[in-house]
Amino acid sequence: MSDSNANLRSKERSDSLTPDMFQKLERGEVRVDEVGRASLTAWQDIKQRLTSNKLAMFGFWIIVALIACAIFIPWIWPYDHFTNDMTNTNQAPNATHWFGTDNLGRDMFERVWKGAQVSLFVGVVAALIDLVIGIIYGGIMGYFGGKVDEVMNRFSEILAAIPYLLIVILLLVVMKPSLTTIIIAMSITGWINMAWIVRGQVMQLKNQEYALASKSLGAGAMRIIFRHLVPNAMGPILVTLTLTIPSAIFTEAFLSFLGLGVQSPVASWGTMIDDGVGAILSGDTWRLFFPAFFLSLTIFAFNVFGDGLRDAFDPKLKK
Repeated sequence: MSDSNANLRSKERSDSLTPDMFQKLERGEVRVDEVGRASLTAWQDIKQRLTSNKLAMFGFWIIVALIACAIFIPWIWPYDHFTNDMTNTNQAPNATHWFGTDNLGRDMFERVWKGAQVSLFVGVVAALIDLVIGIIYGGIMGYFGGKVDEVMNRFSEILAAIPYLLIVILLLVVMKPSLTTIIIAMSITGWINMAWIVRGQVMQLKNQEYALASKSLGAGAMRIIFRHLVPNAMGPILVTLTLTIPSAIFTEAFLSFLGLGVQSPVASWGTMIDDGVGAILSGDTWRLFFPAFFLSLTIFAFNVFGDGLRDAFDPKLKK
């Protein structure tokens, strides 16, 4: 009885269809907009979800603006961040010195953007070093597994257990405080988190069909890792890289604040904050406010952009 009812309903629906309800298409003509949404590649889908995240895009444009200002303002600004002018010491922000001057008469606007150059340079270089070492080390761990993975993983865990500040102090015993010392100190243990991320991704992907097919065709381990596995793990890698940069920027500022990093008179947000702390007692609050504000803004921008990038790569958030 149920089959006869279903056939009857199907016949009624087919009888209700008339030729004028259909439109003939020419050969090769496609009406995607009428049939449904156009298909997107994985990267197009990620881009669409990232650009729809207003907070992440806000952070992205802040980063772009900070980089542009750090590059061009010190080049076109008429004041030199090294030049002392004892006739204009501790001036409040005004039309001539937009961010005021410090206790040596140096223009704070110029020094803030020179400090941005230092902080962004350290953050990007340290993150790129972590990226290279982490991909190589983590890729080898994840692909070979077994004893190789166990030994390499234990070594990385031992390094991660060493206090970071102790490494910096030991380096300063044999090296003078500088950008190079900071970058080396951050690179000694900074790559470990990236390596663990890459290791986990490679362990998930190495048994996929494309990796097994490449191996069966005679491809070597390094080719499979760097030509097949790592490119397919770029999502988590890019997210980790984006979140590593603000951590490196804050570390540089913290070490410079303690006197273990960039040394005055070189402009750095950390050294400027250190100088500004003592200026609070005399009421020269702008000397602390501007470097602290831009340091906080930079870290905020990278963090919200990194969070948005992580959400864009997360398949669980697809609608």
